Amino acid sequence: MIKIGNEISLEKRMREIHERHKLQVEKQAWNYYDYMPWERITTKEKQIILPEPLVTAVETSMLTELNLPWYTTYLADMFKNGISPLQEFIYDWVSEEEQHSTALETYLVLNGSVEKNKLGALKKDMLVAGWDSTLAHPVAVMAYTSIQELATVVFYRNIAATARGYDTELEKLLVRLADDESLHYAFYNQAIEAHLELDPDLIYYIAPVIKNFKMPGQVLKDFDERMKIIEGAGYGADEYLDQVLEKLLIRWKVASLTPRTNDGRKAKEEILTYVGKLKRINNRFKMRRKKV
Repeated sequence: MIKIGNEISLEKRMREIHERHKLQVEKQAWNYYDYMPWERITTKEKQIILPEPLVTAVETSMLTELNLPWYTTYLADMFKNGISPLQEFIYDWVSEEEQHSTALETYLVLNGSVEKNKLGALKKDMLVAGWDSTLAHPVAVMAYTSIQELATVVFYRNIAATARGYDTELEKLLVRLADDESLHYAFYNQAIEAHLELDPDLIYYIAPVIKNFKMPGQVLKDFDERMKIIEGAGYGADEYLDQVLEKLLIRWKVASLTPRTNDGRKAKEEILTYVGKLKRINNRFKMRRKKV
């Protein structure tokens, strides 16, 4: 835990991070109405046929973003007794995230990419499934949200690159969503950096998050099958390892951390060993794919 004597400096640092976030959001203010292909609602000839991996990626993103009420409830409860900038950020985050699922759903419907009754049933199933977490420490939660937000940034940007070859309007929307998620990632990433600078032993709470991380979309019954399809649109194990996990380890300076306790030192080694193992496994899969 952060020592009492450091609470004032930590709160000041978090206040600076939050104020910077609000300024950046203000500069990038947007409205999803401006990104919709409204003309396709009346002109079927203008509807663009998208490949299955791209449709599945957009649909899965929409369903994941749809669970915002459950994420909000959990995060608000986790930070309710914490430092005030963390509590305040949740309210900003909700207002910024609210557009995402609506924008993705509206796009899918206007483009005729999904069957409306099926989509309605999927939405109901997703909300009924809800979302919860066993993480019980604020630092663990911030580590989880750092990973999740960065993974979402990479996901949207990679899928946008694929969309470019089919629909530039979809590409622009996905890039815009990635910009939002990038600001959210920056907030949580900087929050972790600030905590680790004050107390490197907090790595103890981060290790199990990295080793057991699962995206919130895992509550979907067919999530694994969806992710296999989505690999064809530009996001899979390679991207998660190279563009998310390894990037965070560098940003948090995990290799050079100097925890004072045995638990902290053990946690640091567990992270480095785990990511090293993932890299070796992933490299073997790459070699097998090349031989096929």
